[in-house]
Amino acid sequence: MTSSAASYNRIRIGSAPDSWGVWFPDDPRQVPWRRFLDEVARAGYEWIELGPYGYLPTDPARLTEETSARGLKVSAGTVFTGLHHGPAVWEKTWAHVADIAALTRAMGADHLVVIPSFWRDDKTGEVLEDRTLTPEQWRHLTTQTERLGQEVGDRFGLRIVVHPHADTHIDSEENVGRFLDGTDADLVSLCLDTGHYAYCGGDSVKLIETYGERIGYLHLKQVDPEILAEVVANEVPFGPAVARGVMCEPPAGVPALEPVLAAAQRLDAELFAIVEQDMYPCPPDKPFPIAERTRRFLRSCGA
Repeated sequence: MTSSAASYNRIRIGSAPDSWGVWFPDDPRQVPWRRFLDEVARAGYEWIELGPYGYLPTDPARLTEETSARGLKVSAGTVFTGLHHGPAVWEKTWAHVADIAALTRAMGADHLVVIPSFWRDDKTGEVLEDRTLTPEQWRHLTTQTERLGQEVGDRFGLRIVVHPHADTHIDSEENVGRFLDGTDADLVSLCLDTGHYAYCGGDSVKLIETYGERIGYLHLKQVDPEILAEVVANEVPFGPAVARGVMCEPPAGVPALEPVLAAAQRLDAELFAIVEQDMYPCPPDKPFPIAERTRRFLRSCGA
């Protein structure tokens, strides 16, 4: 355990509201934010993400007081974007990004997780647009993401990390590779979510070994292969798939996290690895024991 722990000394483990079933700023089916903060600290985590903007207090002084009292620090904020729509959506996008980036910076974090917009609704399954981008939309996606990286860096001193996600246009190995090849490494890094990448058929270790210099952040997550097979076969949208339990507690699913952590450590870079077990909606008493067991499991891996 000692030598293993030493080998992962560049990886900082955290968790997020997502692991407590939190997807929205305000939802009666979600645990109250104070309970999340109490339980994430009690489960043994030091780092957290902000989650949906407005779930945690948005006043930096108040949030600092609440997190500091529990020994917690913020690793990143999260924004949702539809940049493949081009310059026409820039002002709307920036209005969404700016407040979150300001709070993220005020909390001392360095990263902004950028999630692409969904091509089908994650609650209803309604198809919102074509799942395949046109060449022009790909150009918009890459150039506007670079613009976002530049602006967020210049104005807030943050680094954007783009999160490949199920039911978005940045999902599979092919699309993630195309996105990375089409963007400037100085402006755009990747948030590799091991669960979403496996959900979309990708190999996280291979991605880290191929695009190591582009990996700026990790989300640790696993999928249940049996449920995933049903989801893929029946074209189940992401939201209902999560409700079926497609994202499962480590180490019950795939990918195995030990090789992912080992590959990440070989990058010789400081990386956050934030546990995110999607399970919306879930009973309020379900998340804490899972979070505690997951932290114990990751310690056994040396993280």
